[in-house]
Amino acid sequence: MRRHVFLRIVDALSNVYSYFQQRVDAIGRKGLSPLQKCTAAIRMLAYGIAADAVDDYVRINESTTIECLEKFVECIILMFEDEYLRKPNPNDIRCLLQMAEGRGFPSILGSIDCMYWQ
Repeated sequence: MRRHVFLRIVDALSNVYSYFQQRVDAIGRKGLSPLQKCTAAIRMLAYGIAADAVDDYVRINESTTIECLEKFVECIILMFEDEYLRKPNPNDIRCLLQMAEGRGFPSILGSIDCMYWQ
């Protein structure tokens, strides 16, 4: 993922959702930064790694990493659904079918691990 895209996501989440804002605890120590929380979630999604493996890179324990992932996915859907997560319109479907046909898969919209959408 390009840096500017990642920073746009971090900025959008931290400006809207309090979970992604850095907090200070009762004795004045800073909590996890928005960068740490988003990095943990994106690493799990991008690389398919387990929550406990994120600790080595981001320094977040397993339960917090899972919480970050759940909140990240929930907030991303709420914030970007209308712009990026919409269903394909007729023009999109036509383009996808043309691309699939050019690759030798006529009438196939998409594929995940050899499971086809028709």
